[in-house]
Amino acid sequence: MTEFLNYLISGISLGSVYAIIALGYTMVYGIAKMLNFAHGDVIMVGGYVSFCAVFYLDLPGWLATILAIIVCTVLGVVIEGLAYKPLRQAGTLAVLITAIGVSYFLQNAAQLIWGTSTKSYASVMPGNLSLGGVTIPYISILTIAACLIIMVVLTQFINRSKLGKAMRACSEDKGAAQLMGIHVNRTISMTFAIGSALAAIAGVLLCSSYTTLNPTTGSMPGIKAFTAAVFGGIGSIPGAFLGGILLGVIESMAKAYLSSALANSIVFAVLIIVLLVRPAGLLGKYVPEKV
Repeated sequence: MTEFLNYLISGISLGSVYAIIALGYTMVYGIAKMLNFAHGDVIMVGGYVSFCAVFYLDLPGWLATILAIIVCTVLGVVIEGLAYKPLRQAGTLAVLITAIGVSYFLQNAAQLIWGTSTKSYASVMPGNLSLGGVTIPYISILTIAACLIIMVVLTQFINRSKLGKAMRACSEDKGAAQLMGIHVNRTISMTFAIGSALAAIAGVLLCSSYTTLNPTTGSMPGIKAFTAAVFGGIGSIPGAFLGGILLGVIESMAKAYLSSALANSIVFAVLIIVLLVRPAGLLGKYVPEKV
C-alpha cells in the first residue's frame, strides 16, 4: 500500500506538470484555434533561464522562477508576433509547419548557447516529507499546489476579468468580437503571453523534479501535455487539468506495474481508446461544423 501511494503521488505530481503545460496549449487553441507545437521548447527555455539565474547569478529559486516567467512571456509574445501573426488567415497546415520550424529553431539555438550536454539542475525545493512510511518530495507538494492554484486563478480570470471575457469572445467569433471593439490581435498576443508564462513555471517544476536539463527537455513533456489537453477536451480548462492529472497517474502506474519501456505507448494507447469513445475528449463538447 505504501508503495502504491508513493507511485500515486509521483503520478499526480507529474500529471500536475502536464496539466500546467496543457493549460497553455488549450488556451492558445481555444482562443486562436492554433496548435503551438513550439510550446514544449518554451518550457526548455524557462528551465535554462532559471538554471543560469541560480548557477551563474546565484539568485534564490523563487527569483530565478520569476526571471524565467518574464523571459518566457516576452519570448511567447515575440514568437506570436513574428511567426504566427502573419499567418492569421493562413491554413492550418501552414501554421503547423511554422510551429515545427519554431520548435527546431529554439532547440538549435539552445544547443548553440548552452551546448548539447545535460546540465545538473538544482531543485528549487529539495528534501522530502515522511508521513507514515510514505515519502513525499517537497517539490511534488509544490508542484501539485501550484497546479491547483493556477487552475483556480486561470478559471476565475477567464470568467470574470475584462481580458478573459475578450478572450472568450474571440474564441467564439473573432469577426464579431472585432466589431464589438475588441482588439483581437492584442488579445491573442496576451493569450500567448499567459501560455508562455505557464510554460516557464512548468519548466522550473519539471527540471526540479528530474534535476536534469538539455535542449530537448521540453519535447516529450510538450507532446504528452498536448495529449493531455486532447484527452481532457482541448479548449476546456478543466479538461486540460483533468487530462494532465490522469495522464501522469497512468504513466506512473504503467512504469511501476507494467513496463518502463512501454509506458509511453500505454499512455498514447489510452488516449486512442478514450477518443474512440469520446471524440471530443472527456470534458470537451462536440460542435458540429457549419457548412
